[in-house]
Amino acid sequence: MKHIYRIAGILLIGLFFSCQEFEEDFLEAPAQSTLDESIIFSTPGLAKGAIDGIMEPMGQTNSYRGRFIPFYGFNTDCEFHYSSDDAGSSQGELMDYSMTPTNSQMNSNNNAWAMMYLGIERANICIRGLRTYGNPEPGTELGQLLGEALTLRAIYYADLMKAWGDVPARFEPITTETIYLPKSSRDIVYKQIIEDLGEASTLVAWPNESAYTTSVERINKAFVKSFRARLAMVASGYQQYPDGIRRSNDPDLSVDNMYALALDEATDVIESGMAHLESSFETFWRNYNEEVLTAGGESLWEIPFSPGRGRVLFSFAVRHRGVDQHTGQARGGAAGPLPFVFYDFDEDDTRRDVTCVPYQWGNPTDGFSKQELVNLDTWYFGKYRYEWMNRYVTSTNDDGVNKIYMRFAEVLLIAAEAANELQGPGAAAPYLKEIRMRAFPSELHAEKVDNYVNAISSSDAMLEAIQMEHFYEFTGEMERKQALIRWNMLASSLDEAKVKMFNLRNRTGEYSNVPSTVYYRYEEDEETLDIYGLNRDENTDPGPEYSAFDWTILADETINSIYEEGINPDNRQFWPIWQIFIDGSNGQLVNDYGY
Repeated sequence: MKHIYRIAGILLIGLFFSCQEFEEDFLEAPAQSTLDESIIFSTPGLAKGAIDGIMEPMGQTNSYRGRFIPFYGFNTDCEFHYSSDDAGSSQGELMDYSMTPTNSQMNSNNNAWAMMYLGIERANICIRGLRTYGNPEPGTELGQLLGEALTLRAIYYADLMKAWGDVPARFEPITTETIYLPKSSRDIVYKQIIEDLGEASTLVAWPNESAYTTSVERINKAFVKSFRARLAMVASGYQQYPDGIRRSNDPDLSVDNMYALALDEATDVIESGMAHLESSFETFWRNYNEEVLTAGGESLWEIPFSPGRGRVLFSFAVRHRGVDQHTGQARGGAAGPLPFVFYDFDEDDTRRDVTCVPYQWGNPTDGFSKQELVNLDTWYFGKYRYEWMNRYVTSTNDDGVNKIYMRFAEVLLIAAEAANELQGPGAAAPYLKEIRMRAFPSELHAEKVDNYVNAISSSDAMLEAIQMEHFYEFTGEMERKQALIRWNMLASSLDEAKVKMFNLRNRTGEYSNVPSTVYYRYEEDEETLDIYGLNRDENTDPGPEYSAFDWTILADETINSIYEEGINPDNRQFWPIWQIFIDGSNGQLVNDYGY
């Protein structure tokens, strides 16, 4: 049974504490545990419990579970959080780039920032203990566990920098001298965690190579190398620094250095055969919702949640208006694709109908609900579906489905982008083709894969094709925002998204042939919609057995709420540090970026 890992017994609790809640004399006192660190970190079973405890903060109410996963990553050129349509709301300002340090969703001492640093402190204690007492060599259990601790610490830091930019760097357990720290340059942190992941990759096993790596809930070599490749791309990419948007000035983080590292790590994973795309896009997402956890496939690592914890489907699934035949939890639908995304897909792309869902499950009658069209402005992420689960969710607020942290499709796109930059479009072509081969039926491969990719003759055109493939592949996974930032495309892409929505609403430009009326009827199961008129140029009435539905509602306020009027998203690439942490920092922490 999958689970959000908890500390293995009360004996370890003294090792794990939040630095902001203890007096200085406590920090100098011995750890209040019934076993000494020398025993814990030299004994694989006990050490494993400590490593599992590093992940426990992810499941806390206001941490990844209820704040970071539901809110970070919006709004983009393909993803929209419906709370941002509610001007001035505490949730909405997190997505429409109008956030403030006193945001009531975030400004608490048990929030994601605090929980990430709690996880880092636990990792630091484990890393010190394993190095001091464990003799963690490659191929040993304690070596595997040290690699996991290094990787989990890197995950916390990567997410801190993704959301906040420069943050305090803590790579040793807290002492009275280090309880208050200023922010460090993110360049320093990126270099450290990239180095740490290099070490971790020598320690952890490939998927299914050991008993530790049979599940996507544990760290394996394919993930570590892939994650290292991702961080290399991010560290060398554009992002907002206190002095403006630019690439890093650190020569160690140059494009040449980081893209070469990313390409090496990505191709190691690709050539290893230890990860692969699933047979079809729908198969992958059905397996995900069915909670298939076997390592060695497309999912590289997932944040693990117990059945009564985690809010991925609660937040992002196709909306269910009531308790019905598919779920005992009337939720989902907090966010969805922008309305034009469906129409930007090639109609033959099998990812389209998995990604973009134009219906909700309506109010049930006697526990039975039907699919219902909503409006042109309301789409849902079809990658997350209660109706594809094997469990019937009964919890009020939590569904327990894991959060995919990284999957193999991204590795292929990283390899394509890095190869294109360093070696030209020809070197990138095989990786892009592999992604598109899965997306299109085999009978269309000659046209949609080979001819399409072979026609790309310049590096600029190849980069644009890779960026669009990322759009098609990852809509709804909250990966797009960071990608747009590192490509220096955030504000320009959001502006373009607004123009596209006005064009769609008015049926002008590239959307002039989108129908204004769709037609529907129900299949024999009396719950599944048969829809005609969603595709371009489907303008004829299909007959009296279908009902007509107006497909034009797309209000100005919805379009403009992608980001708040008067704000430049490029000046708000990061959230502010919340005021409670500023106030509690003994004057060490300050906000940049005009907050």
